[in-house]
Amino acid sequence: MVAAREAHRFGQAGDYPPPAPPRPTYREPHPVRASWFLAGLGGGVFWMAILPLLATSISGYGWWTLIAGGVAWLVAAVLARSGDRGAAAGIAISVGMAWAIAAYVLATRWAQTTDWPLW
Repeated sequence: MVAAREAHRFGQAGDYPPPAPPRPTYREPHPVRASWFLAGLGGGVFWMAILPLLATSISGYGWWTLIAGGVAWLVAAVLARSGDRGAAAGIAISVGMAWAIAAYVLATRWAQTTDWPLW
């Protein structure tokens, strides 16, 4: 009697529709690897540290940082398009940090002297 009541409550094995087919698994064609990300980050930090050393003034530092960052972003765009997105992300992060540091330096000089340092 209890078994009949339980079967009525939960249904029989053939009462349910068949399970759906498994969903497709989509994989990244070019997955981001930590080693390539760190290589791009290191290369970007090196590039953004070396090129502004050519400057002889605050305005030169600002311009060299902007130019070096622009070139690095072009390289990152090419790398991202060709499939090495980890290195591109590392380069983009290092450029963003370098531009933030340059903006802070230029804003501090601007606040101290009330003269725009890039002109």
